[in-house]
Amino acid sequence: METEKIMAELHFKAVRSSGAGGQNVNKVSSKVVLTFNLNTSQALNAEEKIRLENKLKTKLTSENLLILNCDEDRSQLKNKAIVTKRFLEIIEKNLIVPKKRKTTKIPKSVVEKRLKDKSSVAEIKQNRKKPKL
Repeated sequence: METEKIMAELHFKAVRSSGAGGQNVNKVSSKVVLTFNLNTSQALNAEEKIRLENKLKTKLTSENLLILNCDEDRSQLKNKAIVTKRFLEIIEKNLIVPKKRKTTKIPKSVVEKRLKDKSSVAEIKQNRKKPKL
């Protein structure tokens, strides 16, 4: 993954923030909307695109657009930095290839110990019963 190439493909849009804020909220566009088109990306290879498409199914639109919003701060620059950082974390986290699990054989001594413990517990329980005369 080439961060510089991906950063060049991001599209930012400033929108008016929702919620409380008084008169200022009607004048200032501090909310930042980030869009990233997975299909037209040149920074990702085909394998990475498929992996991201599978992992981010719920976050992608029908046109394979990833849309992220940020209106946490009153500053547009801070919101842009926050949403960019969040985007890069999502991409990096979902591009990690998980290791294949290697099945291990249970040692004979462990199996024998388990069976021995099991039989001793069964014997203790058997000794608790009243004897048959």
